[in-house]
Amino acid sequence: MKVLVIGSGGREHALVWKLSQSEKVKTIYCAPGNAGIRKLATCVKIAADDVDGLLDFAIKESICLTVVGPENALSKGIVDRFQEKELRIFGPTAAAAELEGSKVFCKDFLRKYNIPTAEYETFDRPEPAKKFIDRLGAPCVVKADGLAAGKGVMVCQTKTEAKHAVDLIMKDRAFGEAGNRVVVEQFLTGEEASFIAFVDGENVLPLPSSQDHKAIFEGDRGPNTGGMGAYSPAPVLDDSMTMRVMNEVMLPTVRGMAAEGRPFKGMLYAGMMIDGEQINVLEFNCRFGDPECQPLLMRLQTDLVDIFEKAIDGALDEIELEIDPRPAVCVVMASEGYPGTYKAGKPITGLVNAAKLKDVMVFHAGTTIENQTTLTAGGRVLGVTAMDISIGKAIERAYKAVDKIKWKGSYFRRDIGHRALRRLQKHTGPAVGIVMGSDSDLPVMQAAADFLATMGIKHEITISSAHRTPEQTAEYARTAARRGLKIIIAGAGMSAHLAGVIAAHTTLPVIGVPIDASPLNGLDALLSTVQMPPGIPVATMGIGKSGAKNAAVLAARILAINDQEITEALRQFSREMEEQVAAKNQALQQSKGQTAA
Repeated sequence: MKVLVIGSGGREHALVWKLSQSEKVKTIYCAPGNAGIRKLATCVKIAADDVDGLLDFAIKESICLTVVGPENALSKGIVDRFQEKELRIFGPTAAAAELEGSKVFCKDFLRKYNIPTAEYETFDRPEPAKKFIDRLGAPCVVKADGLAAGKGVMVCQTKTEAKHAVDLIMKDRAFGEAGNRVVVEQFLTGEEASFIAFVDGENVLPLPSSQDHKAIFEGDRGPNTGGMGAYSPAPVLDDSMTMRVMNEVMLPTVRGMAAEGRPFKGMLYAGMMIDGEQINVLEFNCRFGDPECQPLLMRLQTDLVDIFEKAIDGALDEIELEIDPRPAVCVVMASEGYPGTYKAGKPITGLVNAAKLKDVMVFHAGTTIENQTTLTAGGRVLGVTAMDISIGKAIERAYKAVDKIKWKGSYFRRDIGHRALRRLQKHTGPAVGIVMGSDSDLPVMQAAADFLATMGIKHEITISSAHRTPEQTAEYARTAARRGLKIIIAGAGMSAHLAGVIAAHTTLPVIGVPIDASPLNGLDALLSTVQMPPGIPVATMGIGKSGAKNAAVLAARILAINDQEITEALRQFSREMEEQVAAKNQALQQSKGQTAA
């Protein structure tokens, strides 16, 4: 099939790169493309927002699938125009794209459908906006209503600064027509995160979490940019928080857009602020984030064409994403002076050496080629993206590649991923709690502790009885997640319901280990552990030491979902078991041979 990708940035290079891996794709065109994209696709000199030119080209070349990268083309109705000509195109209609195209529409939509967001008011004149700033106080946020290439949002530390931002937008017209209206909103504290999903009008198919770094300077200081780097996954969005985002933000948004008569198909990107248990939507984008797109597509293993086709056909529920478990990090290399004025046309060296590094992709954002030399041609020039077994190692690999690339006046942040590292370093305590009803159970439960130790998994051992110390047991379970535990293994003999009591007081996974402590050889403990009431799930193992060890193996497998190092340790454990079986078979064969002799 023939595919057309619209755009010229790092996001579009990543899209072209991923689409080129599909066996279904024969030819890729990109309009207008860049120096990196031209190695994978035929670049066409048509501006990304020239809807008429792009439509004529798609008809002339019989394009089978068009993928829209930037937001301007979406707001201009490119999807509507292509659909009128019965051309297959992935992206939202102009009506649906207003979710990004108008900050006023977005905020009013969030309020109408009770989707959490900051307190705000909208204005079409400067003076009322300034009076609201006096009432709201500082810090606060001032936003241009329309599209402003990611630069129309200003975080203001004082009321004077906020009023100046209003004048900059509405009087000085810093963002042109985008500044006809402004949104002034409450400043939110916490940690930003990006939640990006494929949407088919009804179904939401989320990609892994990611996090952007918008500020130009290290430490998240200075004016906002289009993005100075990103990584995936973002530890702030754990499994529980991800489920909440789906239920409280993404699904209500898709249902609300359908109710508004603006069914949403395309990429839905929720930029959020997370503060403890509080979620607030900062903005929506109606396309892949840039630079979040780069690490996300590095991790995506499913054929991208299949996903786009299912989304267009309203059948995303028929597909499941395959994701590389390794984290990925993108470091943006920019021109000196960005996001203000900068000089282009500077020769870039080291691209070949950087590309030779394993698990590294150098995505071009603002580049061109003249006389076989790659030159800078934009503010954000490159998105150097790497994968590795941990977020820390992925960061190291990305910067190793960055250090090989040079041009006069290049600039990049050295702290991409700092929030992830800080969050991951915060908890160095145990991940698994082992609880038993009596110290006499220790010889059995030690089997679980020993296996966790071989996996490098920190754990704690506690004696707490469901019957003799019920309050202590309930408190242990209630506080387990807050203390950093991820899983609890509970062992008890006779008819003790220790695992069930713990499961009733926590949302963490609980694994029960029956212990042989009665004339019934542990069958009483097994039956009491496995027969939990509805809504109180306990994963039940076998009786005794083998059950305790299997409980630890299951705990390790659960933790391995988000930890590549534990995954590798489990693979080594499996290889060792295979070798043990092979050795026993070999010994058996040798024994038979000696008997026959």
